[in-house]
Amino acid sequence: MEKSEKSWLATLLLCWFLGVYGIHSFYAGNTAKGVVQLLTGCGCGIWWLIDLIMILLKKYTDGEGKIICND
Repeated sequence: MEKSEKSWLATLLLCWFLGVYGIHSFYAGNTAKGVVQLLTGCGCGIWWLIDLIMILLKKYTDGEGKIICND
């Protein structure tokens, strides 16, 4: 699978500190997902935890479906 040009570390830090607002999704180019996360408090924190795990496992994708990992 293709790798994204987005920074893995920036995505991780945005998720950790501002994840309940969906800022990491906006950064990754997933605007619709970011809006839903913003309006729902990231699904009461559940969606934030899932995204955080996906980012840590380097399986989180950007808006174009490319994996965000800087290997």
